[in-house]
Amino acid sequence: MALSFARKAGMATAAAVAIGAVSFGASAVAAPAGPAAPAAHQVGAAPAAAAAKAVAAPRKQTPEIVTQLIGKGRVDGKRWSVALEFHRTLPEGYELPTSPDGTPAPGTALLCQRMYIDGVRIDHQGGPWSDCQPVTGTHDPAGSGSMGLWGFQDKGTSGSRLMVSNPEADIAYGIVNLTDGTRLKAATVTVPGTDYRAWAVAIPNGKTISAVDQYDKRHHRLTHDTYWR
Repeated sequence: MALSFARKAGMATAAAVAIGAVSFGASAVAAPAGPAAPAAHQVGAAPAAAAAKAVAAPRKQTPEIVTQLIGKGRVDGKRWSVALEFHRTLPEGYELPTSPDGTPAPGTALLCQRMYIDGVRIDHQGGPWSDCQPVTGTHDPAGSGSMGLWGFQDKGTSGSRLMVSNPEADIAYGIVNLTDGTRLKAATVTVPGTDYRAWAVAIPNGKTISAVDQYDKRHHRLTHDTYWR
């Protein structure tokens, strides 16, 4: 459940990165038995290495699923974590959301925001793709520009909560200011090979947010929001 001011399409569970490699084989050739050839005939013989079969260099395959940890820690004595999970193609079992007239949303890939508190995934009640949104390729602007406060109670307004931002490219880090003077800072982390990025912090139960600020790498404040609680 979440309180969010930007579009969040359907969402889902974490998966592992798989990188394949080419296996190698080796062979040896035995010399025929018999008397040794005259020394004069051996002068121009090719080195043994030249007779060996060339072995192809290993080739890395592009992983179909890339998972990037955004943040983790403890809040109210419970472990929390946030990761972005990028599927290069729409996974089996996932269906694109449709508009009221039945037109499917655009998208050839899937971006999931996996959020856990105390080992339980937020929004798990909605199914495996409840925390995912369709995107087109690795550089879709639809994957940026949103922020949300996520939790299990009252749409993320009470209990242990996670503040997650999917900022624009110029945002280097975010700071969540609490009314008791606490400042929670987190750096923006990007999924390798994509433009999809996020930063995340955990808000303890009973704490109130006074402002959320985002900064560029030169520490210039670019956004300032005061309506989060």
